[in-house]
Amino acid sequence: MWCGHDEVLDRPVAVKVMAPHQAAAVDEVRREARSAARLAHPNVAGVHDFGTSADQPYIVMELVEGRTLSEHLAGGAIDWRIGVRICAEVAAALAAAHGENVVHRDIKPGNIMLTPSGAKVLDFGIAAAIGDADEDPDGPVMGTPAYVAPERFAGHPATAASDMFGLGTLLYQCLSGRLPWLRSTPTELVQAECHDDPDPLPDIDGLPGEVIDLLSRCLAKNPGERPTALVAALLLAEAVDARVYVPMSDLEPVPVSPRWIDEPTGRHRA
Repeated sequence: MWCGHDEVLDRPVAVKVMAPHQAAAVDEVRREARSAARLAHPNVAGVHDFGTSADQPYIVMELVEGRTLSEHLAGGAIDWRIGVRICAEVAAALAAAHGENVVHRDIKPGNIMLTPSGAKVLDFGIAAAIGDADEDPDGPVMGTPAYVAPERFAGHPATAASDMFGLGTLLYQCLSGRLPWLRSTPTELVQAECHDDPDPLPDIDGLPGEVIDLLSRCLAKNPGERPTALVAALLLAEAVDARVYVPMSDLEPVPVSPRWIDEPTGRHRA
C-alpha cells in the first residue's frame, strides 16, 4: 500500500499494488475494485480507479487518515459507548454492501479505520457476491479465523449472516478487550467457535440489555438466527443516540421506530 497523489483531480490517494508473486491475479484485483466501487457510503473507503502497470495490477482508493481499531484495542476494552457507535457504523457499511449483494468476508479490527468523521471499513480484497463459493473449495477458508462464521468452516458459501458473525466478534472485543473464545491454538479456536458458547461478557455499567441481546444473536451458531446488518445498525445507533446512513429501500421492515429520517440521504438518527 502506497500514498500517492492524483494529478488530475489534485488530491491525495492510497494505491494498493499486488505483490510480484500475486501479479497474475488480475481478475481478483479487478473484482475487489468493482465490489468496493459500487459502495458509495460514508463508512466505506471509496475506490477511484483500477489499472495495471507493467502487468502489475493496482487499485487507487480514498486515502483514509486515522488509526485502525486494532491499534485502539491494543490496550484493552474501550468505552462501551464508543465501541457500540463504531459497530453501528460498521453495520451500516455492511448494510450498504449487502444491499449490493456483496459480502466482505474479513470484518476484523485491522480492517476498521477510525477517523475524525467516523469508522471506515477497509479492504474488500476478499469480498465476494453473496452465496459465491470460495475460489478453491479444498483450500483455506477466506478470512481471519477468529472472526469467521462457523458455517464457513463446514464449507458453506459466504452470506450476509457470515459478516454478522464477524460484527458480533468485533462488538464483543470492543466491549471486553478480548475475543469471545480464548484458546491456545488456531485449531482449538475454530472448534470452540463451532461448538462452544462464547465466554460471558464482564459486567459493564450502563450497557443496555438490547445491545447484549444483539451481540448474542450475532454470535449464534445458526446463521438464520443472526440479525441483518440494517437491524444491527439501527439498534446499536439507538443505544448511543448516534446517526447512521442506511439504504432507504430497506427501512420499512425494520422493527425499530426511528425518531427521524432525513430525506433523501437515508440518514437516520435512532
